[in-house]
Amino acid sequence: MENRNTGSDAGDVSSATAVLLGALAPGVNGPTWITLKSTFLLLGLCLAVMLALAFSSSDSWLIFHVAFLVLICLILFLLLSWYFHPYPL
Repeated sequence: MENRNTGSDAGDVSSATAVLLGALAPGVNGPTWITLKSTFLLLGLCLAVMLALAFSSSDSWLIFHVAFLVLICLILFLLLSWYFHPYPL
């Protein structure tokens, strides 16, 4: 059988592998931080759509609930940004 990881291919690492290795390594690396930011961006987009739908339904309890979820997401993102700030990416 052929060895597929020869010479020039040994340095190529997929982004999924880089994120997995970054999650296991101490500190944080660039692909892991980009994945976290894109995940929070998509979560914020989904919560914004949910908030718009809550306003269109005119249900105050639903608006409060979704606004609270947006607040939790924002606080979690700010805490992660503050925690990873000292690490060079």
